[in-house]
Amino acid sequence: MITEMALDLKVNGDRLLSWLVDLAKIGARDDGACCRLALTDEDRAGRDWVAQRMRELGLQVQIDAIGNMFGVRAGRDRTLAPVMTGSHIDTVRSGGAYDGNLGVLGGLEVVATLNETNLSTARDVVVAVFTNEEGARFAPDMMGSLVYVGGMTLDEALLTNAIDGAVLGEELQRIGYAGDMPLGWYQPHAFVELHIEQGPVLDMEGIRIGAVHNLQGISWQEVVVTGQSNHAGTTPMRLRRDAGYAACAIATFVRDLAKDMGGDQVATVGKIDLKPNLINVIASKALLTVDLRNTDEALLKQAERLFSAFLAQLREEEGVDIQTRPLARFEPVQFDLTLAKRIEDNAKALGLSYRPMTSGAGHDAQMLARICPSAMIFVPSVDGISHNPAEHTKADDLVAGTNVLLHTLWQLSNQEA
Repeated sequence: MITEMALDLKVNGDRLLSWLVDLAKIGARDDGACCRLALTDEDRAGRDWVAQRMRELGLQVQIDAIGNMFGVRAGRDRTLAPVMTGSHIDTVRSGGAYDGNLGVLGGLEVVATLNETNLSTARDVVVAVFTNEEGARFAPDMMGSLVYVGGMTLDEALLTNAIDGAVLGEELQRIGYAGDMPLGWYQPHAFVELHIEQGPVLDMEGIRIGAVHNLQGISWQEVVVTGQSNHAGTTPMRLRRDAGYAACAIATFVRDLAKDMGGDQVATVGKIDLKPNLINVIASKALLTVDLRNTDEALLKQAERLFSAFLAQLREEEGVDIQTRPLARFEPVQFDLTLAKRIEDNAKALGLSYRPMTSGAGHDAQMLARICPSAMIFVPSVDGISHNPAEHTKADDLVAGTNVLLHTLWQLSNQEA
């Protein structure tokens, strides 16, 4: 629990908000979106800006071989495992100002507050910026943190091809963020990630803080359907091998699958590309992505089996070839409940309403949970909107979440054992 003296410890909200505004200008588009796809020139500019803030705060900046950045504030005992916080600054193509950015800049604001109040910590405090969390340019998502914890080899990651044909390792070199720090050099005592909810629960219920207890498992697949291109007017329906129809049937099936399974099952077709993509020509090829998620691993596997069986049936009925390729597969994550309870206690002590949460989105914290106690702090997303220029969190909630992060990190970083 927060001590009486520590209750007076608060972050500088104006500074935090100004940082969020400034970072959002890097990669800003005319429609209000922010586009900093991983390892693009815009991502490099964002990284440079964050690294400069780290150095201004007196942090030692380290970069590892997958491009993860770490700003280190030294503790009194360098032999103790550090406390880590952070997130990512890469975005989707139509991103907002807060997704990922809040976790990084909130961590830096905690450091700034500790500096200004001359508070030392027993353990190092490390603010991390993980590479390619979104997976919007290189699959899978959460790649930097996945490689960091040993869930994917560095060589495999460096050879990953982007949607635009670029090679990840070459792009890291090009933007100057292929570091020499050994992977996993920092083995954290604990990891806490501050993030916007990206869903509607906190906003709808009028609750300020979410203490995230668990996170959904994720199954991403790419599906390629190959049929036969033919004339849209002269080809009888019974003789068609229509890749476009098959793609639509897949999209309909996964929607019905989620509704029929109920509970926490969700399913999405987020991308469909047709060839030749002409109004009067039957599609010869369709490429689409399928995203299945559930908080229960057994149910997620059931959804995958049902989807596979449907593809086999569709292949037979429509005379098309269907090939699948896994893009990402992560099991559901249970966060450290002691750490989640600490977050709840700190929210309560600060006079903030709170509730336990499940995360429907993937986050770097789920990877760090493989190697250390981990948890997340959520703040509300207005109307549940994210990955959208309209993404918004009220200023008071941004500051409130960062204050909970401050006290949580302060306590963890002063644990001697």
